[in-house]
Amino acid sequence: MSSGPDPGARGAALVEASRALATALGALTFGEPVRYVYNPLIYARRPWEAYLGRYANGPKRVVFVGMNPGPWGMAQTGVPFGEVGSVRSWLGIQEPVDRPPEEHPRRPVEGFAVTRSEASGLRLWGLMRGRFGTPEAFFAGHFVANYCPLLFLDGDGRNLTPDKLPKRDREKLFPPCDEHLSRVTEVLEPEWLIGIGRFTESRVRGLCESGGDGTEGVRWPQATPRVAGILHPSPASPRANQGWAERVTVQLKELGVW
Repeated sequence: MSSGPDPGARGAALVEASRALATALGALTFGEPVRYVYNPLIYARRPWEAYLGRYANGPKRVVFVGMNPGPWGMAQTGVPFGEVGSVRSWLGIQEPVDRPPEEHPRRPVEGFAVTRSEASGLRLWGLMRGRFGTPEAFFAGHFVANYCPLLFLDGDGRNLTPDKLPKRDREKLFPPCDEHLSRVTEVLEPEWLIGIGRFTESRVRGLCESGGDGTEGVRWPQATPRVAGILHPSPASPRANQGWAERVTVQLKELGVW
């Protein structure tokens, strides 16, 4: 990792990149089965940009890349895997959150007043807290980002992950997300990009191996990171419900990341 620009410049660069991504995604429309699209880069901009300003403060040896917001995590707090208790008590972030223009009645945005806990975020940040103790120690060499910042819901309020969208919608969604991930990589200069779950690992690996050429207009940074994947912490995964933190710690140690 190089010395690069000063920390404030890195954070400002990622704020600029995320605002450009929010604008690009805001111009898209999605067909059935998508009925609702939440963009926390807009309505939860204040906690999201507080996260960037506080923790995107230097080059990172490891960048973990999640898929997209969960309805009780980033959709509420603006922070990737943003389980409200972890964001407030460990990351030390609590900022006002507005609401998306249209909400499913079963998936309201309550911001930091939300009473539901996101299991994936609780597991991920719990692992980092247990291993590193303080957020400063973790973020000294690590960062957590999401590939896609949008939450998709169907008419019944069910979460639709990006890999489950129709091909026509994936083809619109992926290019701006690829471009943004390229910019994050350029700014943070990681040695490792770690996909959280198979979908994200596949997207990251494809971009790195193609140098971005697989997506029109995307050019990957000259220094290509090493790519690996870890088990997703979602309770929908039976393996994640059997000692996720221990399994992932072993995975990262075997890779030489930790």
